[in-house]
Amino acid sequence: MKKITTLEEALKRIEKLEKENAELKEANADLKEELEYFKKRKACGRQRHNAKWMAIYNDFVICHEQGMTMVEIAKRNGISERSIYRYKAYYDEMQKKKKGKS
Repeated sequence: MKKITTLEEALKRIEKLEKENAELKEANADLKEELEYFKKRKACGRQRHNAKWMAIYNDFVICHEQGMTMVEIAKRNGISERSIYRYKAYYDEMQKKKKGKS
């Protein structure tokens, strides 16, 4: 970088730096908006074992052990049959673990 020796050169350099600073602030504001968007965005996909999942799973266990069909359990909880089969797979896995510990 060239050494600044006059007041005119210093003022030009200050003007150039202020312009660059303004551009960086604008770019930073855009990044902040994008970051806020991603912070507020709901995560995609199935959320395993959250409160809603556990409530439906517990209801599934009760109904399944009482002999209700998968279709009946799905309708009762307002979810798809495929989801009920996911609960069943998890239930079966837990039963295997429980038997293994006994």
